[in-house]
Amino acid sequence: MGFTIGGIREMRSGARRRGRTTDCTAVAEYTGLWGWDVVPGTRATGGRCSCADTRCASPGAHPLDRGREIPAGATLHDVTRAWSGLPGAAVLLPVGRAFDIIDVAEPAGSRALVRLERMGLPVGPVTATPAGRAHFFVAPGAAAELPELLYRMGWDDADLDLHCLGPGSHVAAPPSEVAGLGPVRWLRPPSLDTAADPPQARLLLGTLAYICHRSAAA
Repeated sequence: MGFTIGGIREMRSGARRRGRTTDCTAVAEYTGLWGWDVVPGTRATGGRCSCADTRCASPGAHPLDRGREIPAGATLHDVTRAWSGLPGAAVLLPVGRAFDIIDVAEPAGSRALVRLERMGLPVGPVTATPAGRAHFFVAPGAAAELPELLYRMGWDDADLDLHCLGPGSHVAAPPSEVAGLGPVRWLRPPSLDTAADPPQARLLLGTLAYICHRSAAA
């Protein structure tokens, strides 16, 4: 996964040291414990993005031009050194490397999550955004496979509020705030197993598509 036991120990003990910010601790958890790359992102204040573009379509949700990516395996010391000059930066995770994202409306996602867990199907991390979306972390390659998977399952001609994010996209991770609307939160936090090996999209897609379809019909 790209982390070391020593790095985890440093992260856990370092979290209690003075001068360690909450953001740095969260980023070090993503890099050192879950083995994910992290990119510093812009922040939003009053709905306006810190990038200074008054027409920015993604306030507080896109990478900083001057931000340096922090690779998987980085320790708390590494993160603190890199993040110290980026106060308030959003914590963004690059999509298409360790995972892709299935994006659905949060109400539908919450209902699907309950059903998937009751069915005993493997479920990876899931976040809820303040914009009302649920992000299901699935194995890389899902974005490219989505049209074929929906076709095979008979959902290709349905009007579903279901999308897939792949390489080139970024998602905000807790405790980041997005567009001045509030923080991203976990509906299902990562674990060592799910962070390293998220489920294949095909295992979740049937249930997600069904719930999205039912939600639209209602």
